[in-house]
Amino acid sequence: MTVKECVSFMLVNGDKVLVEQCSLHKETDPGLITLPGGHIELGETREQALVRELMDELEVVPNTYYYLCSLHHPTQELQLIHYYVVLDWSGKLLSREADEVMWCSFSEPQIGIEADRVALREMKRMEGLLI
Repeated sequence: MTVKECVSFMLVNGDKVLVEQCSLHKETDPGLITLPGGHIELGETREQALVRELMDELEVVPNTYYYLCSLHHPTQELQLIHYYVVLDWSGKLLSREADEVMWCSFSEPQIGIEADRVALREMKRMEGLLI
């Protein structure tokens, strides 16, 4: 099975993180609540994909962000998701691809993908180390 590389991002606003409700018509993870993101296109770096996906999905540009970790997510394809934490951004914050986006407390998101749940736990663990 070929591994498809993706980026996902956690927009952080205080003690909340932005999550999305995937469309029921989406090919991978239909209907699930996930962290936003998408596939890295041929010839793109991870950071270029991050900037493009943020604009494509939410109409924002990251100002301050950092790489967090990479995790495998087996779905209809095997994905290697590179997670980024976005602390500051500029733009409209509009949902352009998901059915809905919402701010959730770190303690309450009903994330439907195990890799996303692991990445959120890692971000909270690292936050404790960075303080």
